Amino acid sequence: MRLPLSRVLPVALAVLAAVACLPVSAATASVRGPVPYVFPVDHPTYIVTVRRDLDPAEVAGLVGVTPVHVFRSALHGFAARLSPAQVAALEVLPGVESIEEDGTASPGWTF
Repeated sequence: MRLPLSRVLPVALAVLAAVACLPVSAATASVRGPVPYVFPVDHPTYIVTVRRDLDPAEVAGLVGVTPVHVFRSALHGFAARLSPAQVAALEVLPGVESIEEDGTASPGWTF
C-alpha cells in the first residue's frame, strides 16, 4: 500500500521543522582545540645528533632514555627529555655530534 505524496509531505515537513528547532548540544557548542601533551618529567627536550653509522635509538638507550622521536632523514639523531646527568653522559660518548636544547627558531629579523 502506497501513501500519496499529499499525505506524506506534510508529516515529513513537520518532522524536519521539529528537528531544526532542537537546541545545539552543549558538548558540540564548546569544542576547544587540541590540548598539547605535557610530559610528566620536568626535564627539557634536547635534539641529539649522532654519526650516520650509529643507530640513534641505541645511543639513546646507552644513557637510559626513550626517544620522543628518532630522526633518520634531514637529521640523524633523536629528540628526548634529558636530565643534566644524561646530557653529561651523552657529551662524552664517541659518535655524538651535537646536543642542543629544543626551542623555537626565528629568522632574527623583523618587518
